Amino acid sequence: MALEHAILVSLAERPGTGYEIGQQFQRSIGYFWSATHQQIYRTLKKLDADGLVTFESVSQEGRPDKKVYTLSDDGRTLLRTWVESPTPVVPLRSDLGVKLRAAEFGDLARILGELKAHRDEADAQLQLYRGFERDYYPEPDALTGRKLHQYLVLRGGVRASQATVDWCDETIAGLQRELDNET
Repeated sequence: MALEHAILVSLAERPGTGYEIGQQFQRSIGYFWSATHQQIYRTLKKLDADGLVTFESVSQEGRPDKKVYTLSDDGRTLLRTWVESPTPVVPLRSDLGVKLRAAEFGDLARILGELKAHRDEADAQLQLYRGFERDYYPEPDALTGRKLHQYLVLRGGVRASQATVDWCDETIAGLQRELDNET
């Protein structure tokens, strides 16, 4: 997925300024696709040049005018085409996995420390997602439309984070057993 698609999705949900899109990335989209404000503004400029978005200048007292972007008809068509196109399975890429393959060349205690920190980060992400689930989607079976779609993406995050925590637990136990056998 390109940043362009993430911004088009954001604008399909509601028109906004570059700043507002950046805020939405920090609150929700950014958990699945991150971008800096500079990248967002640069991409909005390109999307406008390509006719995929339009903007209205809104004057502000004491500040420069702001641009409120809206998805154009061409942008909606491109978004529809992209949404309906096949998405390949992303191959697993893990620096940590490659490090584990070479664990025999390192200090197992230090590798265990890194794994525990990795597990803690994944667990913190999992707890954040579960908090979103509890606070924003208390009745998931009643959801439809955009709220259902957002919830299903969140569930993907919950499951991926849980899988990472489970894998870390399994790996930590295996390496700890190996470390205990060395002493």
